Amino acid sequence: MSDDPKDVQEFFGVRAAGWDARFPDDGPAYAAAVAELGLHPGDSVLDAGCGTGRALTPLREAVGPQGSVIGADLTAEMLAAAVAAGRDEGVQLVRTDVTRLPVRTGALNAVFGAGLISHLPDPAAGLRELARTVRPGGRLALFHPVGRAALAARHGREITPDDLRAEPNLRPLLAGSGWRMETYVDEDDRYLVLAVREG
Repeated sequence: MSDDPKDVQEFFGVRAAGWDARFPDDGPAYAAAVAELGLHPGDSVLDAGCGTGRALTPLREAVGPQGSVIGADLTAEMLAAAVAAGRDEGVQLVRTDVTRLPVRTGALNAVFGAGLISHLPDPAAGLRELARTVRPGGRLALFHPVGRAALAARHGREITPDDLRAEPNLRPLLAGSGWRMETYVDEDDRYLVLAVREG
């Protein structure tokens, strides 16, 4: 699939209604990844590319009633599916391109991005924009409920050395975009990278 925003919208728009049914067992993996982000009550967090909102409930629970959660997605149909699933309670949903966020500089404590990095048209610019919104010392989680090998197999492909999500490629990309990689996990049943906002 192309990473052009219009192609991304078209791809996800036609799949939004049945998206959760395709991956019905992912909920616990999302909750576990959110737990590792280390959020505190009162924090502000962005779910970048939130899709149908599978991370929104655990994010909201982590920051509590005093915190704030923004779910941002490019695709109106995905946001509508999040609302239909009841995941919008206590959350601000915004239809926007995550490479141009309507969030003030340094406003957030953390960003959660599930399956996000491979859909950014310019990954370095996208990661810089996420860094802009997060205070120094804030955190980023790049997550997928299955690892790179399992995901490639699901799509009938093999992992290639230029895979953006491979540690040797992602670590310098993050470093050049305002983030310091803290942990990198790529296992069959999850992919999770945690990074800290430099500065």
